[in-house]
Amino acid sequence: MRESILPKQPPIFNSYLSVGKWLYFGLSIFLFESWFFLSLFSDTYSGIWNLTSMFWLICFGFSFVHIFLVIMDGWSRFQNYKRVKDQFYEYGFDIRLAARYSGSKCQRRAAIVAASELGMKHEIINSYRKMGIKWYHFIPYFMLQDPLFFFKRSFWSRTFLEKPYSSRFKYNEIYLQQMQLKQGIAN
Repeated sequence: MRESILPKQPPIFNSYLSVGKWLYFGLSIFLFESWFFLSLFSDTYSGIWNLTSMFWLICFGFSFVHIFLVIMDGWSRFQNYKRVKDQFYEYGFDIRLAARYSGSKCQRRAAIVAASELGMKHEIINSYRKMGIKWYHFIPYFMLQDPLFFFKRSFWSRTFLEKPYSSRFKYNEIYLQQMQLKQGIAN
């Protein structure tokens, strides 16, 4: 892949937002829900616990915890994005690499954004299509295969606690160098 010219690279923050697009949409919903349930709790709690106030407090707790889970999931998917982008850049598009990130909608999104930024969007979309993955496959496959996934260490480490990854390549600098070289040849 290194021989081909990179497409113009977006700022890293744009990539971060693009990778977690669906997650951050969910985050906004959980933020609103938390505010809504907290206001309902404060309206029903008058210093004495009752069933209604306990119900709204549980709803608030559920939504509030999900705020942090979504943030951690988005960070983990961004680590996936950086890793797979490096791998696609170094080795070119490989269906085996794409398959490693096919388990959930968020992981596929990370791989698709990485491939798109390297000019390989059609290859990865077609490979996921050939794997039988549809646009509406939101629920991660491991959740359907193992209902006790929540109690597995691998779920927590892979979903929320992905190890930090530093990209080995500076794509914006590579792009600029390639453009300067291309302009030098054209002159």
